[in-house]
Amino acid sequence: MEAVDLVAQLTKVRKIYYKPDGSVMVEALRGIDMDIRRGEYVAIMGASGSGKSTLMNILGCLDQPTDGVYRLDGLPVGEMSDEDLSVFRGRTVGFIFQAFNLIPQLTVVENAEVPLFYQRVPPAERRERAMHSLEQVGMADRATHRPRELSGGQQQRAAIARALVTHPVILMADEPTGNLDSKTGEAILTLFEGLHTEGMTILMITHDDEVSERCERIVRLRDGLVERDEVLRSRKKLAGTAAGSPS
Repeated sequence: MEAVDLVAQLTKVRKIYYKPDGSVMVEALRGIDMDIRRGEYVAIMGASGSGKSTLMNILGCLDQPTDGVYRLDGLPVGEMSDEDLSVFRGRTVGFIFQAFNLIPQLTVVENAEVPLFYQRVPPAERRERAMHSLEQVGMADRATHRPRELSGGQQQRAAIARALVTHPVILMADEPTGNLDSKTGEAILTLFEGLHTEGMTILMITHDDEVSERCERIVRLRDGLVERDEVLRSRKKLAGTAAGSPS
């Protein structure tokens, strides 16, 4: 496989948390080798303490490995300064959280604009791109509403629009349907499948087997190591599933 086909590449990545006296408290990741190809839809699973949250934090450039090499979109993350890494993370990774993390004082479109504000995008362009993202997720007609005026599913759609507004290389979702009822969760998963068939790379943490089986590939962690890495279906087959799913 050529490097150009890889969005993320981890080589012998370890993460150790130390006690104040310098002794090892826990080795959360114990030498992870993993490649994520451009356009893949990957679920990361594992019991509490397996290392999945630590792995997601490293993949999302929120934390640095203790040892090993992590390359995101072809660039070695560990060689970046904190300032450069912050800028790189902001334009490369779109984050989606279980709790939505919308700012209650802002309207939906203002929430979607937030990442662009930190990238110093001019106001007119911010608004145009935010509205386009809201249209992608079916929320343009709620642009002037505030989060408290939305259902849980609408809040998650707004959060997805915010993640998409920077045109990220990869979307990272942490239990994105965890706070939603089954019908609303189904609609959000159908939205993810649509984004994936359009070419978006998506990485999702989930504990739900039914959710993970909607993905293209499942990586299961145990005790800081990859226990199993299973490809379920090709993107072509997944696209057919998404096309036949209810909206």
